[in-house]
Amino acid sequence: MPKRSSIVVASAAAGVVLLSQQAFVPAPNVNHRARISAVAGSVAALGASPAFADEIGDAAKKLSDSSYAFLKEIDWTSYVYNIRPGDANTRDWLKAVDKAIVMGTAMDSNLLKLAAEAHVKAIKSMDGNLVTSKADYTAINAALGRAVASVPEDKVMDVFNSFDALVPKTVPEYMMSKVRPEDARSAYGAFLEFKDVVKSHPIVASSPAAPSVSADKLSAIDAAATKLSAASYPFMKEVDWNSQIFTKPFPGAGAKDVMKAVEKAISMGAAMDPKLLKDAAEAHHQAIGSVNDAGLTSEADYGQVNAALGKLIASVPQTKVIEVFNAFKTLAGPVVPSFQFNAVNAGDAVNAYDAFWKFKDVVQR
Repeated sequence: MPKRSSIVVASAAAGVVLLSQQAFVPAPNVNHRARISAVAGSVAALGASPAFADEIGDAAKKLSDSSYAFLKEIDWTSYVYNIRPGDANTRDWLKAVDKAIVMGTAMDSNLLKLAAEAHVKAIKSMDGNLVTSKADYTAINAALGRAVASVPEDKVMDVFNSFDALVPKTVPEYMMSKVRPEDARSAYGAFLEFKDVVKSHPIVASSPAAPSVSADKLSAIDAAATKLSAASYPFMKEVDWNSQIFTKPFPGAGAKDVMKAVEKAISMGAAMDPKLLKDAAEAHHQAIGSVNDAGLTSEADYGQVNAALGKLIASVPQTKVIEVFNAFKTLAGPVVPSFQFNAVNAGDAVNAYDAFWKFKDVVQR
């Protein structure tokens, strides 16, 4: 649970952030930016109030008009997006993800929720090449602009600089060779104009309200998380967290199949309590800070992550949780669990599994 859940929570914050790095300075990889804007950018903001909708919304339309042709030239189903570029190690990438999480926690909660909903809609209009409709693409650009506008510039720059340092300069050249240069240049120029509008129209992020989950329930989850963490930490220490297996695609799963599962995860994220989502992101930030050379966080921080995730899941309708579980269960099939089980001590894995189900029951009540 912790590894998979960590990815889900990080995605909720980092999905926005990976695109957001473009907001204030041009990045070297135009192709990668459009990919993020169309897909990973799934976590920003649509439907913002009229007070700031016109400027960013109008700029988003201009950006979409100038970049949609470029967007359609990219092979979004390519395996290249499953390859980690460069030779940076797992901890280097984790540090960059941490910057993304920090940026995500600073975003306006309402814009984040509306953004997730916009991306769910956009995923549903994707064609066979995973290109969404122009209208949905425009809504996403506007949503991302508004979300980024609600974040202090220094946090945006932290994300940009972190990922820029990890991606080799040969990557932009390779990506550029796969599209029409004139369309890429047009998209890039339009993006620079768009980021200027976003930067000049900052939005003050509001603080999320008190959690919707009762205090008694939150306390019960804290206690259950302590038990889960103690029972499963031996298992956690046996996992090779530095392995590149975690960046490999699901065996036999196509890009469109994966996007359907991602859509379920984003839909669940949109239903999460904003305050508990922020708390969970902060717990992950804390846990990343104590990660050792083996890629494992401290037992105390591991416990805080479990508690934060349990509370977060408790704020979501059970139907949405089950939809995510079933979607990723289908992608993993029997091969992935079997492979992972054989890589650790069987007794410790069973203890962790049993403890997790007891934890799940407390969260579900």
